Amino acid sequence: MDRADRAGHDHPGRYWHLLPDGRMQCDLCPRDCRLHEGQRGACFVRMRSGDRMLLTTYGRSSGFCIDPIEKKPLNQFYPGSAVLSFGTAGCNLACKFCQNWDISKSRDMHRLADEAAPEVIARAARDSGCTSVAFTYNDPVIFAEYALDVAAACHAHGVKTVAVTAGYIGREARREFFAGMDAANVDLKAFTDEFYVKLCGAHLQPVLDTLVYLKQETQVWFEITTLLIPGRNDSDEELDAECAWIMRNLGPDVPLHFSAFHPDFKMTDIERTPAATLSRARAIARAAGLHYVYTGNVHDRDGDTTYCPHCAMALIVRDWYEIRSYRLNADGTCPGCGGAIAGRYRPFRGQFGRRRIPVRLRQFA
Repeated sequence: MDRADRAGHDHPGRYWHLLPDGRMQCDLCPRDCRLHEGQRGACFVRMRSGDRMLLTTYGRSSGFCIDPIEKKPLNQFYPGSAVLSFGTAGCNLACKFCQNWDISKSRDMHRLADEAAPEVIARAARDSGCTSVAFTYNDPVIFAEYALDVAAACHAHGVKTVAVTAGYIGREARREFFAGMDAANVDLKAFTDEFYVKLCGAHLQPVLDTLVYLKQETQVWFEITTLLIPGRNDSDEELDAECAWIMRNLGPDVPLHFSAFHPDFKMTDIERTPAATLSRARAIARAAGLHYVYTGNVHDRDGDTTYCPHCAMALIVRDWYEIRSYRLNADGTCPGCGGAIAGRYRPFRGQFGRRRIPVRLRQFA
């Protein structure tokens, strides 16, 4: 096994500088953690060691699974394709409602039992018939160096890359990180700074900056997800404001997913999101002019379906993550009216379906 095939643990991290008082400031995300010797940042996985920043989870994963791309969720990025998904541990946000908290809030590095070097991951994706590799489960921003090395290996094998992220990233890191990504789903967790401060330990504006950057400065295909929490971010006023901002700054063709909350982590006293709330949010977004609006975490075939914004034909009918009908032309146009449908497409030759297949990568090493 050559050097490119070996997985590591502690790995030199980028995006930092030394302060006049001797502390090291991490510039990866807007938290600007300032570290003394041996201290870790808020994400827990980036640590100061002397005059170096170390990424302590390089080459280590909490597990690999093959998923349908719609599970990310990405409905207009090679629909029906399979994606090899993995994450590490830690997070640079502190969401009280985190629905992957056992991974993102983990401080137990021993749970990262699956080791894989970038080249091994790329080969596994290719040999498993996956169109893409997704950095998910916890935010890939905090393991940016590892994600970018995996992305480079994937691209060498013709495999696409997907970031599932909260978009909470610094300016320099943002440019380099998204240069390695073909697609992203960005969690826009709410549309008030108060929500971000009180429930996420963060701020709204850096996320909006990331979305504008993706639209104006990159060719990355991206979709947005907002998890609707009853009484916290689901008012008509907030939804109106969010959708108006998206229309004004990103345009009508960025898909928006409204997803249902279930009680978890530190918010187990909040009820599940009623299906009616998702339908109301979808109606508000469509009335605002957004062309592609979906619902998630509920059984809603209408809310799962991709419609032509020009003639309203049902182009991709889904039931959960399974495609029941696919009418879109190979070039991404509607067969009814010829209108272009935003996204990334190829000739449809079947689908992966709604399966979720755990994978151990040792067989590909």
